[in-house]
Amino acid sequence: MSDEDADAGADAVGGDRDAGGTRNKGNGNGNGSDSSDAASDEFNSIVATVRDRVDPDEDERKRLRAVANRLTTRAEAAATELCDDADVIQVGSTARGTWISGDRDIDVFVRFPPELDRETLESYGLKVGHTTLPDGHEEYAEHPYVKGTVEGFDVDVVPCFRLESATEIRSAVDRTPFHTEYLRQRLDDDLAADVRITKQFLKGIGAYGSDLRTRGFSGYLTELLVCEYGGFRPFLQAAAEWQPPVELDPEDHGRETFADPLIVIDPTDPDRNVAAVCSPENVARLQHYARAFLDKPALEYVEPADPEPLSETVLREHLEQRQTTPIAIRFDAPDLVEDQLYPQLQKSLDGITQGLDNRGFDVFRAAAFADETAAVFAELAVAERPAVERHDGPPVHVQGHAEGFYDAYADDPEAYGPFIDGDRYVTERKREFTSAATFLESQRLFDVGLGAHVETALESDYEVLVGDDVAVLLEEFGRELRTYFEPRP
Repeated sequence: MSDEDADAGADAVGGDRDAGGTRNKGNGNGNGSDSSDAASDEFNSIVATVRDRVDPDEDERKRLRAVANRLTTRAEAAATELCDDADVIQVGSTARGTWISGDRDIDVFVRFPPELDRETLESYGLKVGHTTLPDGHEEYAEHPYVKGTVEGFDVDVVPCFRLESATEIRSAVDRTPFHTEYLRQRLDDDLAADVRITKQFLKGIGAYGSDLRTRGFSGYLTELLVCEYGGFRPFLQAAAEWQPPVELDPEDHGRETFADPLIVIDPTDPDRNVAAVCSPENVARLQHYARAFLDKPALEYVEPADPEPLSETVLREHLEQRQTTPIAIRFDAPDLVEDQLYPQLQKSLDGITQGLDNRGFDVFRAAAFADETAAVFAELAVAERPAVERHDGPPVHVQGHAEGFYDAYADDPEAYGPFIDGDRYVTERKREFTSAATFLESQRLFDVGLGAHVETALESDYEVLVGDDVAVLLEEFGRELRTYFEPRP
């Protein structure tokens, strides 16, 4: 399903609107009433240019409506043949008029009555999906659905339960019709246009998308924020002044808060933070670029661009300048969808860097990459350690523990000591690993916290790359390494 409806976290809003159309509540102090700023020729010129790019023209809208109407009619005929009480609706950004020109997603939701059991819903849903999209294929979110392409549009046919309230949901997709209905009542043409501009801005700064690789702003969250603050500019002004944690509650549910940097209570489900998926980095990234764009508007902020792959020459220049030791573990990427793979890579990255740190190899910075293969890449401030390490024991006056420590090392021929330093016993013992590479090549690697599928892949085979050898990663991960060595906010 498109990001518009797979949102795992979102922004919401609360409070009374002021004369400028913004709400003032919580820590999101929107200040959209600065008429001199709003009239900025430079800002308005950039926004107008962006709007020309992102607004679908009438021909595109007409073609989308025609395809969507044909598909919903076909799906409804198939659904009611199976279940008299079924119905079909279009959801997502194309249903709400907030899609960006060229984003060609049509989300068709087939709603079945709640008394239907889950297994039957899934079976009926796939039958309707394949009837609607004869050339489609099955994919799986919380339950299976059918995906296909019709006249250049990417189409999802998704079954869900038709419920009275989003608080009664049985799976995450059951919320989506409530999201669409809520926003349809609140988005006018001007706000919809500002939503498109905001989405493009978030894409440009690399903070758009609720997938677990990006952990940014979903389409639904973006729409809620623009509605809350009354447009693109007042949203940027509010974000520039946020003091996380920012708490917004559009329908004033007043429920228990969440431990996230951005909290937007779902107006259709008070137990859900629409912004839960947003990482602290992406909240901070939005703030950085909101300030930069307001200070000096420029098209570069709304034009996402893939970096050029890093060359081997430039890689070696960076390594020479930095005087760190690069090291990487490379292995076959587990066959998982991205939303399953990247959490496992992050867990493995955390475990491996912690394992290196615990053994004195001082990780300077680290990242994980994945394509056909996967790599956990780290720069080390320390790559080799002495053959011995200091091991502090208890103070001598703590008799029981002190005697146990002394006895454990007194007859160890490879230990220096025990001796007394200050008031405690100390020994200098043989270090298990004197280089980071020998640790990563050993079975002790599997003692750190690894993602389950990553661990299985490593058990099959992996290679350790050290120093200049990491250059072999450039062919597959040249763009990722440029981003790593030439970072920006």
